Amino acid sequence: MEHIKNIAQLQALAEKHIAEDYFHYLEGGADDQRTLSRNITAFQSIQIRPRRLVDVREVDTSVQILGQDLPSPIILAPVGWQGYFHSDGEIATARAAQSTGHLMIASTVSVYPYSDIAKELERKPWFQLYPTTDRRITKLLLKKAEDEGCPVVVLTIDLPVAGNREKHIRTLTQGLKNEQKQTGNLRGLLKEGETPWDSSMTWDIIAWLSANTQMKIVLKGILTHEDASLAVKYGADAIIVSNHGGRQLESDLATIEALSEITDAIAGKIPVLFDGGIRRGTDILKALAIGADAVCIGRAYCYGLGAGGQAGVERAIQILQEELVRNMKLTGVTSIQQLNRNYVRLGMFK
Repeated sequence: MEHIKNIAQLQALAEKHIAEDYFHYLEGGADDQRTLSRNITAFQSIQIRPRRLVDVREVDTSVQILGQDLPSPIILAPVGWQGYFHSDGEIATARAAQSTGHLMIASTVSVYPYSDIAKELERKPWFQLYPTTDRRITKLLLKKAEDEGCPVVVLTIDLPVAGNREKHIRTLTQGLKNEQKQTGNLRGLLKEGETPWDSSMTWDIIAWLSANTQMKIVLKGILTHEDASLAVKYGADAIIVSNHGGRQLESDLATIEALSEITDAIAGKIPVLFDGGIRRGTDILKALAIGADAVCIGRAYCYGLGAGGQAGVERAIQILQEELVRNMKLTGVTSIQQLNRNYVRLGMFK
């Protein structure tokens, strides 16, 4: 995979290897896919302000998130049904995370159950949770993850209903209809026609989770400073700024555009992770400079998975990590902790 130089080339190679319907599932977004596209293009409106004459021979990309020391701020985001992209699915992703030392977040709707994924990793993956309306099932999912040593549950809060995913609705429907066969965590648990989300969720879910698990609680799907403040108020341990990859609401709001108001509201009280549209190391640098403590990549590593299984995921991670280090040096920064808004010009995104 060394001949692959960037994520765009991985994307092109993945399209040749993944079945058309499944590639549409990977690429698809809501409605006219403007939000999906804006997640990527909005980075272009943020400029980097590099500093000169800094000794950058040594660069430290390590971060600490929720008590875990990570060698890089790049985290593998939860992506469902990875078996659509490669036969090894989440197992290949987990092995790549293990070999590169990166943190992985496993999805509720993974093809392989959390227990199988966790066996591949010394640093146990976080578990992303879609709570069903049946809290008995939710408790069981939490217990299974906690019994495997999972330290953090990531509650996705932007899916009261599925977005209007016209480009890949057939594949999504197929996945939901075949939960029992295709989703290791939910096999044998859901009733016919039942979906793995709950439209009735309110902020009280955080207290319920706290009462039913020892895992730390992260909320994924925050896009406003009001909800960021409520996350702190109700006791979340961290948040992920995310619009679900543009798959839910056609908001025309890129996650990078929402980030500054959220980090201002959080003011360092809890970690802020960023998710959405990262394709280059400069994207990562910009998000970190605006105030994110770490970033999550999804489609970027799934392109690698589709293009070459474990080796492809490793190449995706390697590309972004090398780009991050190179661009830190070009910006005159020697550690993630040094990055702040003095290194970017936000323009319209203040």
